[in-house]
Amino acid sequence: MTVKARIERIGEFVDQEVLLEGWLWNKRSSGKIAFLNFRDGTGFIQCVVVKQDVPEELFELAKGLSQESSIRVKGIVRQEERSQIGYEINVTGIEVVSRTEDYPITPKEHGVDFLLDHRHLWIRSPRQRAVLKIRAEVIKGMRAFFDENGFTQVDPPILTPSSAEGTTNMFETEYVNGESAYLSQSGQLYMEAAAMALGRVYSFGPTFRAEKSKTRKHMNEFWMIEPEMAYVGHKENLQIQQALVKSTIKHVLEHCSYELKALDRDTAPLERVVAEEFPIITYAEAVKILQEKGHDFPYGEDFGAPHETELTNHFDLPVFVEKWPANIKAFYMQPDPENPDVILGADLLAPEGYGEIIGGSERIHDYELMKERFAHENFDESYNWYLELRQYGSVPHSGFGIGLERTIAWICGIDHIRETIMIPRTLYRLYP
Repeated sequence: MTVKARIERIGEFVDQEVLLEGWLWNKRSSGKIAFLNFRDGTGFIQCVVVKQDVPEELFELAKGLSQESSIRVKGIVRQEERSQIGYEINVTGIEVVSRTEDYPITPKEHGVDFLLDHRHLWIRSPRQRAVLKIRAEVIKGMRAFFDENGFTQVDPPILTPSSAEGTTNMFETEYVNGESAYLSQSGQLYMEAAAMALGRVYSFGPTFRAEKSKTRKHMNEFWMIEPEMAYVGHKENLQIQQALVKSTIKHVLEHCSYELKALDRDTAPLERVVAEEFPIITYAEAVKILQEKGHDFPYGEDFGAPHETELTNHFDLPVFVEKWPANIKAFYMQPDPENPDVILGADLLAPEGYGEIIGGSERIHDYELMKERFAHENFDESYNWYLELRQYGSVPHSGFGIGLERTIAWICGIDHIRETIMIPRTLYRLYP
């Protein structure tokens, strides 16, 4: 009896005849044998058509198949040590569901712009499929960490009346009453309100930044996970961040070995991340390291990509840089009681040149201090609700935001963040 199967579970059907439904990725053939590289969304497998073992019309059909034609394949599952997944299919039947002609993405080299113009098709390739599968497991692993550690997911609004950090790089739209509204840059302020209701919360959703940046680490639409925690101070905040990163990478290593191999990802650096403690240095110590390594870097400026790379190369691990100058960080960050010129916050820099993936801090919980910050920032009444959080039952609390796509790029070991999301939105690119 023929059993309907999927490639991800093909090992359960050795020596049985199965029916696979999917697409032809590519093929090669000689006079007596045709090799069909077949995909079904869960993986890729080689289907072998031997001329002497099948009717002539079936062999000719196999030889004539075009790339990305949708097909159903019947065949016997065989173990094959030379296969990347350990199995292949000896074909006994093929049905063409839809024939494709002149598929635009061929095995030859294509430019990045061409591939992005055809991103809706590019994601069918083994590499892009692997990245998207890893993305799904990163999300699953992060959700599991929060759900298993007493956090409640809360969904903040995407349309907001103002910026979370007072910046101007926002996408503006007109609300139904004619007022200006903006696509959210962060759900953090709302998550602080949620933390006062539920204790430990996290949000997971899209974020929009209208920055005209073309670097490999920036997009105009990306996803953020933003936890906020009542009665959590700066040090405990860093411990939770480290635990999240370790747990997520461990999850990916356990569930994505095939995909990591498809990307030629060296997993040794990731395994070290899981095993070792992350170094913690102050901003002042980081500046000293950079200067000692020959960088002309003055105290009081933000790091660029070369500086982040230098620092992580120095430790060869993710590194927390804490206690930044207050004047280059957001208004809501708690000053260090021992030195009010710096804040109780940190950025987590990923190794191998991937840079900042997390930014977080203890938040100001004192009403009078927050009023001073409001006056300094000239905030209008649209922020009054946020100030009220310090009037009614304020407590010490902390939070952070982790960029999903930057984290995925690091885990996958890929060069550009645009490959970590189905359809990237970058400068000058709104289509497809």
